[in-house]
Amino acid sequence: MMAKTNSKKNTKSTSTKKRNQEDLYNKIDQLTLDVEKEKDQFLRLFAEFENYKKRTSKERIELYKTASQEVVTALLAVIDDFERALAEMKKSLKQDQLQGIELIYNKLIDTLHNHGLAKMEVGQGDDFDAELHEAITQIPAPADKLKGKIVDVVGTGYKLGEKIIRYPKVVVGN
Repeated sequence: MMAKTNSKKNTKSTSTKKRNQEDLYNKIDQLTLDVEKEKDQFLRLFAEFENYKKRTSKERIELYKTASQEVVTALLAVIDDFERALAEMKKSLKQDQLQGIELIYNKLIDTLHNHGLAKMEVGQGDDFDAELHEAITQIPAPADKLKGKIVDVVGTGYKLGEKIIRYPKVVVGN
């Protein structure tokens, strides 16, 4: 009789062990799924944070560029006045006085150049491009080869980095 009770206990014990084992496997599966879900959320959050860092870095650079753009654009009128004054002074001043003023002008131009300002090189006979030039007027072309081309440059154009901040003002032949 004792053997039968031990046998029943062993059967109950074995089935309980199997149930407990199945429960543990189910919990392991559930925990594995939870870990995968958390890992996925972490990776997405990390990628989003990396994108945020890149975006704010670009915005900061753009802010710096646009802030300097406003200052440089305001200085373009001063450069124009300086160039006109130098042209007039060459007619009346002595050479040593003119050299001093030209040194100041060159220092201003070099400083702005070091901050990304560059003159746009445009000359007579260049092809007119509405994306790069501002046509202030059209005149009959003095020669057939100047039709649709730049006849005269009235105002200098400037770039700040790769961005055009003032288009060259040109006269186009037609």
